Amino acid sequence: MRRFSLVLIVLGSLLSFAPLLAFGEGNSSVVVIPIHGTIDTGMEHLVERAVNQAHDDHAKAIVLDVNTFGGLVEAATNIRDALYSSGIPVDAYISERAWSAGALISLAAGKIAMAPGSSIGAAEPIPKTPKTVSALRAEFESTAERAHRDPIIAGGMVDANLAVPPYKKPGAILSLTANDAVRAHFADGIALTQADALKEFGLSGATIVTPAYTFGERLARFATNPEVSGMLLSLGFLGFLIELQTLHGIAGAIGAAALGLFFGSHVYAGFSNTLVILLGVAGIVLIMLELHVFPGHGISGIAGAVALIAAVFLAFGGLPFVFVTAQALAIAIVLSALAFWGTSRVFPENAWMRRIVFAAEQGPDYVASADYHMLVGKTGLATSYLRPAGVATIDGKRIPVLTEGDFVGAGTAVTVTRVEGARIFVRPAIEVQTERA
Repeated sequence: MRRFSLVLIVLGSLLSFAPLLAFGEGNSSVVVIPIHGTIDTGMEHLVERAVNQAHDDHAKAIVLDVNTFGGLVEAATNIRDALYSSGIPVDAYISERAWSAGALISLAAGKIAMAPGSSIGAAEPIPKTPKTVSALRAEFESTAERAHRDPIIAGGMVDANLAVPPYKKPGAILSLTANDAVRAHFADGIALTQADALKEFGLSGATIVTPAYTFGERLARFATNPEVSGMLLSLGFLGFLIELQTLHGIAGAIGAAALGLFFGSHVYAGFSNTLVILLGVAGIVLIMLELHVFPGHGISGIAGAVALIAAVFLAFGGLPFVFVTAQALAIAIVLSALAFWGTSRVFPENAWMRRIVFAAEQGPDYVASADYHMLVGKTGLATSYLRPAGVATIDGKRIPVLTEGDFVGAGTAVTVTRVEGARIFVRPAIEVQTERA
């Protein structure tokens, strides 16, 4: 009985510790969040979902896999705040670079490992006003202090006027290489691969969980890429140019759809707001009115072009992304110009210009003059006096004719010497025969 009681006690103890064992097993997972490419609202959505997933799954840690040139500061601060609120240890592995907003996100990690040749910093805001520099510098310094890092080094990444010896003098923006970051105790070690970084963080052997972007997030991030944005703008501009040639409505609809995807993706990604949508729609509507409703007036077309250009500029985020905007517009202008040049060979006649310029075509309300060139050289009789205008009968038809200014009597034989449009010039046949002789 004693042995049986002992067995029951052991089994009961194991059963009582089973939930703790299961909980510990669930804690063996590590959520690795990719911080790749431009930091935007799409990435912010991904991080927030990943943090919630890590919290629900009782993950052991969150590891940021960082390789970014930067992006939206607002999205970066929201990502940092989401990481702070997770209640889970956060580490960061910088595989290539963590610049600008990417540096702020990396500083939120408790431990940072950097790959050889990687760098961190270069976070000067655009536009560089005293207000924006001061605000972003405070964000960097407070984030560094929370992780027990030197706030002066963090501030030097934002403020060019701040001296950070021995890494930089006033007038430059601070960026640290991997070796410099380790020497400055800004990074905790150098890791060749992500697996090496996990060992550095004490997470080797953990189950890796990597969240994926949703379709909408992938579409927004893909469409906001400068090259893709340039292609969408090219398709939009080209659609309107071809609409000028055809006025069928099909090319215009395709162009409007391409611009709609461009503006919608930028709004979803957080680079712009509904004002951009309103400006873009107003620009498209005004241009279509110029093409189909008020051709030739120019006012609606010019206003639409201005609204569309302003919307494109704002869609990229305004001044902070002026170079990205210029790149996308350059791609759009070059591609649309080349494509339109080729299209104009297929549709050589401009349907829009035909609507605003008089065309000498016969119709129910207008009939062009007949061609009388076949009468040149033929001889007839002056039916009336030609002084110098009158009527002559040629090939049995009464035809209004003109002389060179001479008076010709009725019944005189005349010869057609030339035809200019509807005017038929004649001279006495005897004079023509004498000159030929």
